Parts: sequence; C-alpha cells; structure tokens
Amino acid sequence: MRIPAPVHTWCILLVLPSLLAAVQTDTAQKNGIHIYSLTVDSKVSSRFAHTVITSRVVNRADEVQEATFQIELPKKALITNFSMIIDGVVYPGNIKEKAAAQEQYSAAVGRGESAGLVRATGRRTEEFQVSVSVAPEAKVTFELVYEELLRRHLGAYELLLKVRPQQLVKHLQMDIHIFEPQGISFLETESTFMTNELAEALTTSQTKTKAHILFKPTLSQQQKSPDEQDTILDGNFIVRYDVNRTLSGGSIQIENGYFVHYFAPEGLPTMPKNVVFVIDKSGSMSGRKIKQTQEALIKILGDLSPKDQFNLIVFSGVATQWKPLLVPASAENVNKAKSYAVGIQARGGTNINDAMLVAVKLLESSEQAELLPEGSVSLIILLTDGDPTEGETNPRRIQKNVREAIGGRYILFCLGFGFDVSYAFLEKLALDNGGLARRIYEDSDSALQLQDFYQEVASPLLATVAFQYPGNAVEEVTQDNFRLLFKGSEMVVAGKLRDKSPDVLSARVSGQMHMQNITFQVESSTAEQEEEFQSTKYIFHHFMERLWAYLTIQQHLEQIVSASDAEAEAFKTRALNLSLDYNFVTPLTSMVVTKPEGQEQSQVVEKPVEGMSALSSSQDGVVLSRVQVKSRGTPLEPWADAPSLQTLAGEGALRGLLNLLWASLWEPSQTTTTAPPLVSIQPSSVLLMLPGPGMERLCVDFKHSQGPVNLFSDPGQGVVVTGQYGKEKNGFSWINVVIENPQLQVHASLERVVVTRNRRSSAYKWRETLFSALPGLKMTMDKKGLLLINGPDKVTIGLLSQNGPGKGLLLLLRDTEHFSSHVNGTLGQFYQEKFWELPAMADTSDDSPQMLSIQGKDYPATRQEH
Repeated sequence: MRIPAPVHTWCILLVLPSLLAAVQTDTAQKNGIHIYSLTVDSKVSSRFAHTVITSRVVNRADEVQEATFQIELPKKALITNFSMIIDGVVYPGNIKEKAAAQEQYSAAVGRGESAGLVRATGRRTEEFQVSVSVAPEAKVTFELVYEELLRRHLGAYELLLKVRPQQLVKHLQMDIHIFEPQGISFLETESTFMTNELAEALTTSQTKTKAHILFKPTLSQQQKSPDEQDTILDGNFIVRYDVNRTLSGGSIQIENGYFVHYFAPEGLPTMPKNVVFVIDKSGSMSGRKIKQTQEALIKILGDLSPKDQFNLIVFSGVATQWKPLLVPASAENVNKAKSYAVGIQARGGTNINDAMLVAVKLLESSEQAELLPEGSVSLIILLTDGDPTEGETNPRRIQKNVREAIGGRYILFCLGFGFDVSYAFLEKLALDNGGLARRIYEDSDSALQLQDFYQEVASPLLATVAFQYPGNAVEEVTQDNFRLLFKGSEMVVAGKLRDKSPDVLSARVSGQMHMQNITFQVESSTAEQEEEFQSTKYIFHHFMERLWAYLTIQQHLEQIVSASDAEAEAFKTRALNLSLDYNFVTPLTSMVVTKPEGQEQSQVVEKPVEGMSALSSSQDGVVLSRVQVKSRGTPLEPWADAPSLQTLAGEGALRGLLNLLWASLWEPSQTTTTAPPLVSIQPSSVLLMLPGPGMERLCVDFKHSQGPVNLFSDPGQGVVVTGQYGKEKNGFSWINVVIENPQLQVHASLERVVVTRNRRSSAYKWRETLFSALPGLKMTMDKKGLLLINGPDKVTIGLLSQNGPGKGLLLLLRDTEHFSSHVNGTLGQFYQEKFWELPAMADTSDDSPQMLSIQGKDYPATRQEH
C-alpha cells in the first residue's frame, strides 16, 4: 500500500496561537507541613472494596502549624476507622450512636470549637476533614479506612479514587488488588491527570481471577515541569472491570460462615416495555433545563425498541397527554414524538399529583384496551425540578394517592432536577412503587445524566425475581425478592450459614421472562469456597461477614423511607445495632475524633444524607490528602519546550508551528527514524500528500457536502468515522468515531467530547486531561486539546477543536499503513491498494484545471502554490 507523505499547511496556524500562551504559575502557599508519604491500599474481594489511606506528614517550620487531612470518598462508602498517631501516641476515632455523640458535638460548639462533619461535595462524593496542631519537627500519621460494595452499573464495576496531594510527595503509591473467583472478563483504567510520562509509573497485571494495579510515580514524574515544584497530580483515577458470566443462577461465594450470591445471567432476551414519560414544564424549568430535557428526551426516544410502547405527559398546572393511549415505538411515532418534544415550552406551576394520576390512568386505559402485551413491563419515569405548588400540594397525600393508584402494578422512577426539588419526597414516591429516585445535577452534562439513567432501565430482563435457599442451611438473609432485573446490573443476596449447614449450599432463583417463567439452579461447595479465599495478599479476612452487614444496613436505611412508623423504628434499631457492631459511620451513628490535650477535643464525623445541601460538582473519587495548600488553576502547557522552539524558528513560523503539532502526535519508535505520515483535514478542505518523491498536496473540496459524510469505514480495522461540516465551512461541526473492539463511540462537537462505553456516556471539555487504557486501545487528551485514539496495529485517530468563533474540528490520521484493503469512504478510498495516478500537469502559473485519476475515476484538479 502506498502512503501519502507528511502534510504541512498554513491552516494549522489558526489552532496554535492560543496554545502557545505564556505559562503562568500560581505558586501555592505552604506552611511548613510536608507530606513525605502518601499511600492508598485498596483490596477488592468479590466486589467488596476495603480501602486504607495513609498520610504521613512532618512540620518543617520553626513553630506550631496546623495539618489538615482531607479526602473525598464515594457516597455509598462507609467509614469504618480513623486514627492519628502523634509522637507515638494513637488518637482513635470512636463510633457512637448519634445521640451520644451529639452531646460532645454540642459541648464543642458551646465552647466555640469547630465540629468536623463529612459533607456532601459532589455527585457521588463526600468530604472528610480533620485538622490537628503539630509541633516543630513532629510527625503525624493519618489513617482512614472505608468500605463499599461496588455495584454493577451498565455492565461494569467502578472503583473511584481522587488524587490531589497538592504537593510533591517522595513516597506516593496506589496499590489496588482485585480478586474475583468468577474470573475477570475485562479491566480498564481511566484518569483525568495522567500524562504519557506518568503512565510509565502505572503498571497493570491480570490473571484469570486476579488483577493488580500499581501507581508509583517518582518526584520528577509528579512535577508539572523540571522548573516547577508543583505537582501534576490532580484528578480522578478510575478502575473499571467486569467478571465472567453464564446463563445460570449466578455465583455463590462462601467465606468464614457467610455467603453472598451474585446474580446477573447472560443471554436473556430483553422484555418489551410500556413507558410513560412524565415531564415537568413549569416555569422553573425554563432556559437550559428544558433544553437539556428536550435533548435527552430526543435521544431516549431514539433508543426505544420497536417492541416497546410509549407516551408523553407534560405538566405544569395542568397535565397534557401527547396521545390518548400508548403507541408503538415505530419510526414514524418516534419521529412525531421528537417533534412534539422540541415544541415543549416551560411556564406555569407544578401539579405533580394530577400528572402522576394521569400517567397511571393512561396505563390503566391501555391495559383495559388490551394494548399491554403479555409479559411486558410498565414503567413511569417522572422528571421534575420543584416541589408541588398547584393542585394537591401535601407531599404525604400525593405519595398516598400515587401508591393507591399504582397498586403495585407499575414501577415508578423519579428524577429530581437540581437542588430546589425535595429529594426526600421523590425518593419515598419511587420506593413506595418499586422504583428508585435519582438526582440530576444541573450542569452542562445534565442531558447525558438523563440518558445514562434511562440506559439503566432500558432493558428489563426478568420480573418478580425470587431467591430461595434451604431453611436448614442459611439464616438472616438480606433482601431476596426483587421487582426487576435490568441488563448490565446485578442482584446481590447475602446471609449467614447455620452451624450445621450442609456441605453444599444450593439456591433456586425464579423469575418471569417475556411469555414464560424461568427457574435457575446453582450450588456451591463450602469447603472449596473456603479454600478459594485463603490468599491474604488479595483479600482481607472476614470480608464476607462485613459485606453482609454493609448490605443489610443499606437495605434497612432504604426500607425506613417507605415503611410505616412501627416498621421504620424496627429497621432503624436493626441498622443502628449493626452499625455499632461493625464500626460503620452511617446516618445513625457518628465518629468522635479525639485529639491531644489542649486542642479542640471534639470533632464529630457524621454521615450526610442525600437531602443535605451539596455542591454541584463533577469531581468524583477520593482525595488522597490535602495538607494546608491552597488550590489553584492549571495553566496551559506549551506544545514544546524552549529549545525546540528555538530550533524551529529558523525554519519559518508556519513550518515550525506545524512541526510542533506533528511532534505532539508522533512518538518515534526505536527502529523508525522518520515520522509516519499525517493526514490533516483543514477547514473547507481535506489535504492529503500525493505519493512519490515530490511534495504535492491534494485538496479535497467539501463545499458541496450536505449532511453527514462517511469519511472512512474499515471493517478490517473495525472503525467507522463520520462527520459533518458546519454552516460556515470552517471545519467540521461534529465528528463521530465508532470502534468495534473494544466497543467505543466518541462524538466530538465544538463544545465537548462525549465518550460512550458499555452504554455509559461521559462528557469531557476540550483541553481536559484524559487518559483511558481500554483492552487493546488507548484514548488520551492533553491540555492542548488533542484527543488521540490508538492501539497496537490500529490507525491512530486524532481530533482537535480550534479556538474562536466559527472555527471547526480537525481530524488527524496517523499509522495509516494499518488500513485494510477494504477501507472505503470519502477519505478511505485514498488508502485502498490501488492508489491515485497523477497525470503530467503543466507547470503553469495560472489555475487552469487538470484531471486527477483516483481509483480509476477522474476528478478536476488545480495546481496551486502554498
């Protein structure tokens, strides 16, 4: 295959000036507190994560200084221990019933002392902070332990860690061990701070059942640049994985007298569903909220299966149905619904009660008309951003009205948009009717949050799922009946083994599929399972007992919301006792942090609940440690260092700028001395180098392109790239990349990049650092805004957004020798085995048209000097 030579063109000049701005550093103020060691040790045993964060600091100042230990941890995680070691003396945190701890809390406040709280700081995070005074040259060790059950979401488990030490740390290490007896089917990592140099400090190893991720950067790797003492580590580190599955009753795992049963069978068909979308269009939804709702609704409607039925209800003071009954999700109906959604205008009050009763009546009418297929699932999805203000406004009466109307026949999901909504009201409304509530954060990606939630419930697999175990074998089993199992999720049941239980634990799982009932049988040998969990390197012992306690507490806290007063009190007492027995900080308990004499004696750590005020932040994960250092913005980095700029200056500014971009795309191998070819798609044209010794460039005109363009499609590479030019023809308005293996879709627009993986969509701003290592594929974006997608034996795809109004997207290709002979498309045709032929073109000064033969077709061409 013949390959075009490198391209050099003036158009890149439009991209680089803003990226070559001078680097301005806001040096953080440090007060003499120095972190000399910071470690994270996370052991994940059968989805249950036990994480220990240890920070060791020393006071290098000549006077007493205050050291602050601050981390963010996932909301679903429960703190189990915290301690400080000061001058060899251990100061532990003691977990008590909230009422008992409150006495110390009140006494501290009465003395004018501050009281520490774990506060909500993000969508899925909570902040823990403790401060202590440190004498000169004294050392302090902070240690925090928390545990969480990793829930399967859209086909993957996710462990989140946030790395933000805010200073260089001599010994910084993250050590993650994963042990899954079912076998690990895939493992991937993602980071918002990783650079190619930092990636050298990251090692990942994997066997059939175990994985080890180690991140241990040196001081030089942590530095932003050789001339700066500031750290580059500031962002999220995410580990995602899944386990092997079969069409079976799942996996029963046993350890130290406790069992856990994971159930998520593969190969089940999706059940048809009847969906009623109930959309708040009150005045408070005006502006960006209603636009994002419309954007999400249009995408969700497009994702409906032809087997589904649906309808729309919009409401303010009055509820309005789009159609009298449910309608099939045919292409015609979906397109009409999209047009209706575009016309929704926000005004008026909020009558939630009537809207919900209309939705229920709609399903009832469709059922009476025999329009609900046998074996289908009926869902109501409510989206609102406020409290009820018209009609029935009493939350308790609304909850009662809706519960009685639904009568256990349909499932209700409630989405609360922003923080003006009463989340506690929506949570009870949903839990009373077999669903769940979710807060939609008012942010630039609100539409994606709505789409992400819908993907969770878009594919029901089983209804009325029941787990049964021999009565002589188990006791104190957690929830064992569930309304629905959705694709990509997992049901988890745990319990105790009786003293004289059988050597083999058996289970029976029954459920309703579309048009039929189904039963799964599974059994597990106690002796074999006990032997499986003996590796101390990969697990923490008695983890399954703690998993059982964690799951029981979480379920009781949820049951309290929808239970009667008498039942709620029983659930509360049970959850409180387990929280105290297993040392968990929950909404029912608090941890009192003790300090040396003479300092604030009482800091009380409490678990916040969703209803508490929280910051709308997209930062998720775990902050390793922050010690009295002010945060600062991250400046843009130059494309190259000063020596490279000086070397290129003599070649001319335009040539130099191009080479800088080219160099950023190209990492020479040990055996190659020249850079591979680069194809650059410029505003209003595609520029390709012609083959041969000359430096001829080919410009493919896109002026007459209407609608999306198939740029290239290669079944051999498993990649399809499409794009569309903007109205002003200054580049692409969007570019879409679809990769077959691993399944990945990247949609780049002028505003952001949306990455969809396993039906999960994430949005990234241009020039937001990203490093994602997928199986056989790597995706990176640097501060310059260059997004690269590459892998072994794959064509490298680069996307770049230009600055300024009216500017478009650029597409950059590298490693094009990997294209197969089956590549096609507007650009793909240039990379087939049979390449272009260039007839003799007169060397004239005018722009007289010539003919160029490409794949046997003649195209008019004009020779121009650049």
